[in-house]
Amino acid sequence: MHLTRYTDYSIRVLLYLAVKGEERSTIKEIAETFFISSNHLMKIVQELNQKGYLTAIRGKKGGLLLCRQPETISLGALIRDTESEMALVECFRDDNSCVITPSCRLRPILAEALSAFLSVLDQYTLADLLQDRSQLATLMRIPVFTISE
Repeated sequence: MHLTRYTDYSIRVLLYLAVKGEERSTIKEIAETFFISSNHLMKIVQELNQKGYLTAIRGKKGGLLLCRQPETISLGALIRDTESEMALVECFRDDNSCVITPSCRLRPILAEALSAFLSVLDQYTLADLLQDRSQLATLMRIPVFTISE
């Protein structure tokens, strides 16, 4: 299984917001922290806002905030929400044209593996990624006094 950059960046955005706590963040500061294009990040933030992971507040005093507690954000659900295609091989897709599909035993094995992968991720939340919040804040160049633990 390979996660897309889109999902990777989605996790980073939510992790950044969780570390920052109640202080609002901007797309620009997150983009600069992770060396990501602001335009690309804007698309990610829009989707995370639409799916209820964060709140985007417009205006001069606007910014981004998590709109749910980190303990309620399942990594498995987040990955399902951000990965556009979970098909590991062609036979998982609607446009499957593999000639051996009727007798191939690979599909059920890969389906089981994907299910196990997501099942493990379902056991963890964004809060589990915050175990060392102070070190994360240092690495992300977030002033420690802004962190609410």
